[in-house]
Amino acid sequence: MGVTNRLACYSDPADHYSHRVRIVLAEKGVSAEIISVEAGRHPPKLIEVNPYGSLPTLVDRDLALWESTVVMEYLDERYPHPPLLPVYPVARANSRLLIHRIQRDWCGLVDVILDTRSKEPARVQARKELRESLTGVSPLFADKPFFLSEEQSLVDCCLLPILWRLPILGIELPRPAKPLLDYMERQFAREAFQASLSGVERDMR
Repeated sequence: MGVTNRLACYSDPADHYSHRVRIVLAEKGVSAEIISVEAGRHPPKLIEVNPYGSLPTLVDRDLALWESTVVMEYLDERYPHPPLLPVYPVARANSRLLIHRIQRDWCGLVDVILDTRSKEPARVQARKELRESLTGVSPLFADKPFFLSEEQSLVDCCLLPILWRLPILGIELPRPAKPLLDYMERQFAREAFQASLSGVERDMR
């Protein structure tokens, strides 16, 4: 049963950064009002709480937070079970570094591909780089059920929205990426992941 609270989350139903936060909410079993906001159509209440109007934005009573990684860590601390970051400082720092690397190495490429203002040569190059990079790291998924972990973590919550969007990104992973493909199949079948999907995201596959 979900936790009852006064949480509200302004979320773009198609955006992978918003999807991260919805995965965390689902993993925690936290009931929140999901307020769907289309890109560029920000309601006045969102601007009142977040001067940048950026998505996702989380509102918890008098507190408003934005930037997806800030929101995810707040939720992990606010609702500690199940934990999505390791307890020990070294392991926690390593998880944060992995999140940073996902952000720097892969999210930027996703954003280039999805940005309608990107020129086609830039999209083609970004697709190539993302496909090759994901294929290259695929062996890392062979030994553990989650990404370099025995337990679900915020790292998975950042990675899965990208992997779910591979079809609309125009990327098909090759057979040598089987460990990653197996990871995707396991993760996408999980109840929490399915609960995190917006209607727009369900139509992506």
